[in-house]
Amino acid sequence: MIAQRPTAPQVFFAAALLVGALVSPAPAHARQPDPYQQWARVLERFVNDRGEVDFHRLAGERADLDAFLEYVARVSPRTAPKLFPGREAALAYYLNAYNALSMFNVINSGFPKSLSGLRKVWFFGIKQFSVGGERMSLYTLENDVIRPFGDERVHFALNCMSVSCPRLPRVPFRADQLNRQLDDEARRFFAESRDLQVIPERKLVRVSSILDFYTGDFLAKSPTLIAYINKYANKSIPEDYRIEFIDYDWTVNDQRSGRS
Repeated sequence: MIAQRPTAPQVFFAAALLVGALVSPAPAHARQPDPYQQWARVLERFVNDRGEVDFHRLAGERADLDAFLEYVARVSPRTAPKLFPGREAALAYYLNAYNALSMFNVINSGFPKSLSGLRKVWFFGIKQFSVGGERMSLYTLENDVIRPFGDERVHFALNCMSVSCPRLPRVPFRADQLNRQLDDEARRFFAESRDLQVIPERKLVRVSSILDFYTGDFLAKSPTLIAYINKYANKSIPEDYRIEFIDYDWTVNDQRSGRS
């Protein structure tokens, strides 16, 4: 059989298909840049497996942190809701924003060794930042914006850069993974002896003061604090155990502090 040469219309049609394939727009999800890519690099490069931050090295290599905070300053779910479809997208944004602003605030505050006393008032309540064009403090961001979402697990995700804060994860919070991430952070929190200590011979539970600071948030989801802890703890705790709260350590969680 002798192959037939393609006709001129056939050649034109094939060329049109090829050009169309080359210039056709990519799917919308492929065109959108990842808003958390810079924050992801900060967490990977400057946070260790214990959740400690190398603030001094970060201060000299701030391009990614500054770029992410510029994004936070420009947009937020309150001022650009179309960019954050759904509750999870909004909450993930605010959790990442809070943690990044806390990290920046340590550097901006001159690397304090502790956030206790009057320093705590300035760090959380007086110093203000731009979040989607709105000026607010970390205290306002946490209590007026994040806590009204009604998810008590945020207290295992928000990090004020102090030793007694929940361990800072090395990846950003993501809308499509948020429920699993928050559950993981809750389980990790109660798996650490600095946050939960069970003393059977005294029928005593010693737990992080975070559960004291925000008791109402946890009791909104469980009848007692022990019942709440049992949702995530590795081993069930009897309900008749007494609770003591572990003193909160406001020492800044710096890799260079000399702690093991």
